[in-house]
Amino acid sequence: MNYTGTRSPYSVSASLAITQGIADDGGLFVPESFPQLSENDFEGLIGADYRGRAGTILEKYLTDFPQDELRACVDGAYLGTFDNDDPAPLREIDGGTFLLDLWHGPTCAFKDLALQLLPHLLTRAARRTMPGKEIVILVATSGDTGKAALEGFADVPGVRIIVFYPENGVSAIQKLQMTTQRGNNVCVCAIKGNFDDAQTGVKAVFSDPEMAKKAAARGLVFSSANSINFGRLVPQIVYYVSAWCDLVKTGRLKRGEKFNVAVPTGNFGNILAAVYAKKMGLPVGRFICASNRNRILTDFIRTGVYDRNREFYLTTSPSMDILISSNLERMLYHLHDGDGAAVARLMADLRSRGRYEITGEHLKRLQADFWGGFCDDVRAAEAIKRLFSERKMLCDTHTAVAVDVLSQYRKATGDTAPCVIASTASAYKFAPAVLPAVDDGPVPEDGFEIIRKLSQVTGTPIPKPLADLNTRPVLHRDCVEKTAMADFIAGKLFA
Repeated sequence: MNYTGTRSPYSVSASLAITQGIADDGGLFVPESFPQLSENDFEGLIGADYRGRAGTILEKYLTDFPQDELRACVDGAYLGTFDNDDPAPLREIDGGTFLLDLWHGPTCAFKDLALQLLPHLLTRAARRTMPGKEIVILVATSGDTGKAALEGFADVPGVRIIVFYPENGVSAIQKLQMTTQRGNNVCVCAIKGNFDDAQTGVKAVFSDPEMAKKAAARGLVFSSANSINFGRLVPQIVYYVSAWCDLVKTGRLKRGEKFNVAVPTGNFGNILAAVYAKKMGLPVGRFICASNRNRILTDFIRTGVYDRNREFYLTTSPSMDILISSNLERMLYHLHDGDGAAVARLMADLRSRGRYEITGEHLKRLQADFWGGFCDDVRAAEAIKRLFSERKMLCDTHTAVAVDVLSQYRKATGDTAPCVIASTASAYKFAPAVLPAVDDGPVPEDGFEIIRKLSQVTGTPIPKPLADLNTRPVLHRDCVEKTAMADFIAGKLFA
């Protein structure tokens, strides 16, 4: 299978799409077609463990990777890395609602499912497509991607990684996870701006021919670990397929019965992976796109207007504090039946005017599959409190947004189909917001006292990757203006 671009025609292998990360014209790589899962495939997937399921899905997309190589990548990513070797377990809220827990990996966030695998894929792909080159991974993060990428790529031979995060736009735990990261090839830098500024700065470097020329002269090639890289996106397809398999295997879902998916959504990658699973034949009904107070995706789904010319809010779900959802470009490509010129025009409008609009049949197709809702911090806290008091189930602020929006969806539509909610992070990563939702007592000033009290109040264990963070030395203290990101990168690479 080959890959094309969202803005103009390409035909590149999976290995090149993963190594390059982003197309030369700034567009994103998408499959030229979608592989289908046969009845025999589904039968085998139901009987397989998570690694077996991952291998089957990856083999259908990454066709230039030898099968034994892919299996080695999967084993390296998932064997001994996640709690109980079960990367994506389900928790049942009630008879028709399930949390898909995606935070049992080394950084306690869903990004681990992809970013434990991507280094294995990228290093093997680079050996085929760019032998002798050193890969420089550039990452913009709203919190979780940065740490997961750092964890995955730390001390990987032939790779350097530079991560940018908004100085005041991540939780204290997320910041500490990144700034204490060890590794001879890692670099972390805050910016004076928000996530969209970080993402814009990284994309500008990718599209700067002068930077590419300087890098090439030193044997360096830029790539990405954000979900703009298809190698980040394809592992996320697996856990939606795996959730269906587990529901069918345990008799909680009938063969052929449709189920919905609710996803807390910022950059649109996680929910897009569910769309791709449906395109492969998974019986998904509706995609419930859950936003926080930065409700740009909710408004887009409801009106067809994507407008980032609005106030930006810092919320208790910071990984969703985003006004430029990069992966939405891939969805636009599919809504326009592969018309790259149309997508290029929309992206040009976004750059020049800060907005674009889809109408008519394109909007109807979007709304047929998607329902958009949003939830503010107050409602998210109420969802956390309700879930814990009624079910003794603890969830983080992002998951709570999806829990609340699913409730809104069911009331608005009357659709009571079974639903899987993507639970994207451990509650302990956002303990200052979670603790007051489940306990009326005073909130300690010290962040780690908050974590300890949350564990005491709820009777749940502190995840091991977070338990000793306060004992680790801070190794990365750089902070630059949002306009100085390219200069910072050049100073690290070309000085």
